[in-house]
Amino acid sequence: MREGRKGMGRVWFMLGVPPVLFLMVIVAVSIYFGVFTRGDAQAIAERVPRATPYILLMVQVLLVPIFIRTMRAEGWTFRDIGWQLPAGQNWRQESLIGFLVGAPLGFLYIFVLSPLLTTVQSVVGDYVPPEQMLPSLGAAMIPFFIANVVLAPFVEENIYRGYAISRLGQRFGVAGAFLLSCLFFGLFHWAGGFWYIVLTGAVAGGVLGGLFIWRRNIVVAYMAHLALNLVEFLLVWRMHPVG
Repeated sequence: MREGRKGMGRVWFMLGVPPVLFLMVIVAVSIYFGVFTRGDAQAIAERVPRATPYILLMVQVLLVPIFIRTMRAEGWTFRDIGWQLPAGQNWRQESLIGFLVGAPLGFLYIFVLSPLLTTVQSVVGDYVPPEQMLPSLGAAMIPFFIANVVLAPFVEENIYRGYAISRLGQRFGVAGAFLLSCLFFGLFHWAGGFWYIVLTGAVAGGVLGGLFIWRRNIVVAYMAHLALNLVEFLLVWRMHPVG
């Protein structure tokens, strides 16, 4: 029983770390700029958004050792969270399925969901101004590519689908694990505003979690996430070709 409580404690810890770590990095970056601008609030407010790609990169890099340590404490390997394909599946097939889901989802985000998000933020209100995300992401393209395309799909799929759904499913069943993974995945994206949390958790989290449960492997969810973020990167790169 005690080991069971410790195990679940590790799950809640791993799910709670990403949004808290994101906040801590933002605070640290704000303090850094505050020191060099002698506490100029206007300068800090201008520089922190421009540092968003670097903040994303730092968060993703820091999450890697935290996740690996958590896995070791559980006695799990990457095979245990879905990187070993079930019998009858192959990497090419699962990668193709993931890409064919993730790429259209990326275009849906760009041309339908993002305008809808802006409308809701403008009409209903939010703690983040409408249309703030994309300009800040394009402030530095290379760190943004590494953070959002290279690292984010791997790190986030391991945490929120492979580990969270597998581990929470032991306690709450598949449906409960799915809903909780969507919730915490949305919370990780809190910097985009309340409605972005809802959008990311429900749509991206729902699709990626559904793929993981349906195909019983993490490869398909990883490839879908990679395709989604690659489409997003290409849009931002087109808007900011130099950065």
